[in-house]
Amino acid sequence: MKIATWNVNGIRARQQQVLDWIEQERPDILCLQELKAAREQVPATLSEMEGYWCYWHGERAYSGVGLLIRKELFQDAPIYSHPGFDFETRIVTARVDNLIIGSVYVPNGGKDYEVKLHFLDAMQRYATECRHRGLDLILCGDMNVTRTDRDVHPNERKPNAIGQRPDERELYEFLLSEGGLIDIGRKLDPDNDRLYTWWPPWRQMRQKNIGWRLDYILASISLVDRISECKVLTQLGTSDHAPVVAEMKA
Repeated sequence: MKIATWNVNGIRARQQQVLDWIEQERPDILCLQELKAAREQVPATLSEMEGYWCYWHGERAYSGVGLLIRKELFQDAPIYSHPGFDFETRIVTARVDNLIIGSVYVPNGGKDYEVKLHFLDAMQRYATECRHRGLDLILCGDMNVTRTDRDVHPNERKPNAIGQRPDERELYEFLLSEGGLIDIGRKLDPDNDRLYTWWPPWRQMRQKNIGWRLDYILASISLVDRISECKVLTQLGTSDHAPVVAEMKA
């Protein structure tokens, strides 16, 4: 089972790239963020893509998440829903049997930092509740937090920069520990000091790999042994974020 997440930074601007990539990779679960489009603005070729259960949750020109699940793998329609802390169309979840999958776009925090902290705290409580209920959870998306300085290129490290602050990192670690979640990218590539998923869109930062790791696939501890690979497709697309793709035994 192939699980992928991608902040596309505008689904209409990246329509053909997303279509081509889906055709090539055939992900079983695809989480998209920063759609910048209401549902009715999602291009028709994507909004009801053949072979997928599709859900689009967005606003015009801002935020938004999508969650596509391949029908061949999950023949019954998943139950889509939004946790109570959803605002600005930032999270959608789908439940299939005992598994919950979430596409998440955490607020950047530049407009209202306290809102970001509240969102992270609420997401931790949601993940903890899932764990207590015995549900498996996979959260994918742009979390807008770097876990440690190691997840930021040395040239980009700034002690008080949003995305690197101690209090948001602490909340993120609490999400992992209390929610019983594992950061799959770091778990499978623990020694990579240049593991980034986002690059400032200027001065060829992406080509030089001067970036931040903001995009994650988080999975319940019970699922970790079934996940064999997690990679960042650093050269794909023109978004400022790259897709992250994991392989998991069904």
